[in-house]
Amino acid sequence: MKNHVIRLAHIANQPSRRIIGLMSGTSLDGLDVALCKVQGSGTDTILEVEQFATVPFTEEFRDNIREIFAKREIDFQQLCVLNPFIGLEHGRMILECLKNWNIPAEEIDLIASHGQTVFHAPKKQHNLPGFPNSTLQIGDGDHISVTTNIITLSDFRQKHIAAGGEGAPLAVYGDYFLFSKKGENRILLNMGGIANFTFLPGSLDPSDIFTTDTGPGNTLIDAFARQFYNIPYDNNGAIAASGSVNEILLGALKSLPFFEAPFPKTTGPEVFNKDFVNDLIYKTHLHEISHEDILATLTRFSADTISSAILRMIKPDETYKIYASGGGAHNPVLMAAIHEQLPNCHLSLIDDLGVSGDAKEAVLFAVLANETVAGGEVAFGEREGVPSVTMGKISFPG
Repeated sequence: MKNHVIRLAHIANQPSRRIIGLMSGTSLDGLDVALCKVQGSGTDTILEVEQFATVPFTEEFRDNIREIFAKREIDFQQLCVLNPFIGLEHGRMILECLKNWNIPAEEIDLIASHGQTVFHAPKKQHNLPGFPNSTLQIGDGDHISVTTNIITLSDFRQKHIAAGGEGAPLAVYGDYFLFSKKGENRILLNMGGIANFTFLPGSLDPSDIFTTDTGPGNTLIDAFARQFYNIPYDNNGAIAASGSVNEILLGALKSLPFFEAPFPKTTGPEVFNKDFVNDLIYKTHLHEISHEDILATLTRFSADTISSAILRMIKPDETYKIYASGGGAHNPVLMAAIHEQLPNCHLSLIDDLGVSGDAKEAVLFAVLANETVAGGEVAFGEREGVPSVTMGKISFPG
């Protein structure tokens, strides 16, 4: 063990580190693997994405996760066996990528693994007196480390909760280090299964940074695309574009108390799922609504709630630039509906800042690992939702 500690200290003192960041989101489409060269730390971080790939999951792999995903009642044995199984699979996928890139594992300093979220339950959601915020990501870091023979950092969200946060969104830290710009108010909008944004003030004052979930991004759209058309998502929003927004259903969807709750807040598919939508369709007597109209309405639902959240935060006398990422950034119907409601904000893709939107979340976990190993203290003030902490549990190969 002593040799591993010495190795970690050596990595921390290197002028740069090669870190593989991993991300598997609620869409369950695959594992994002980003090989990053990281120099410095904090606001002096310089990052280069050397390689990026998304390793697709098999349908059997997805089905195994869906048996326990965002469900209050599960087969506990399934949860227990999936924790090491996902770690082993992620380790295998990393080695597959390294082989394809012709890079020996010995040249990689660290792996930063987000894991697979299977349940997210902040206090505002579970409402259980005496119990703290909670979230659960599986895909054990020890199994990744032993499989790859690379030091691995994982389970980042628990430290965030321990320090008073809700375990999300974590992108705020990497967003600040990589994408802040003096004199430009930036909003980094990520539309994965759940949508969230980070506000980066042009003042560069970390105590003014703001982050929150806004509600659904793609999770409902994807769920009904699978149910109705047996496809993973609505490609280019084509199905939504062929339908019409049902204002009655849209109003019912937007009446959820979550949207009136104060910022910051987090949520997940535990709230925004097919049962939630089908229950409202039943209550509003819209039994004959077409599949196309449901997809059109759900797309507008995401756009409206994202835009409304941003409008609650921005000041009318200031200018803002919005940089979008995640799967939703590839949906022109969703993007157009957001732009329509935010005409005074310049809307573009995070790619314009030098990082692929598809790779962004995996990259940000590489940045979090770099901070834990080689960073200093960055004070984010007393702003709720952004505790000033480093994150990630460290697993050694042997």
